[in-house]
Amino acid sequence: MLAEQLRAEETPISPHVVDAAEPATLGELAASGPGAAAAPAEYAFVVEAVREGYLLHYEEPRLLAGHDSDLALLAGDYLYALGLDRLAALGDTAAVTALSDLISECARLHAEGEREGIPALWRKAAEEIAAGAAVSTEKRYV
Repeated sequence: MLAEQLRAEETPISPHVVDAAEPATLGELAASGPGAAAAPAEYAFVVEAVREGYLLHYEEPRLLAGHDSDLALLAGDYLYALGLDRLAALGDTAAVTALSDLISECARLHAEGEREGIPALWRKAAEEIAAGAAVSTEKRYV
């Protein structure tokens, strides 16, 4: 779904979009619970857009190939914004906070060279969104 939209937008990203070789498991997880029951496909899209933004910034993207590092950075920012904007349109401020905090915490961990716990943080955020759990104002990832 995300790859289809990125191709259709006819942006500088579009020519680099490829089909993902792996399933969108975090998006599926986020969409599977009562917190996403009103719009499961939209929640899956949001989590996968933000995840792809993260991958473009720090790892190997699943949906883009043949791009340079400048495009990767810009595309990552765009996908963060796209996901959070669509989530805000759903009115789910708790999930916006969860993903925003996750993005910040991942950036901090990468800057400090402490990457080993990041996959668990992504899973925890997806589970939190799925559950529709109230978000504490305290840092949830430290």
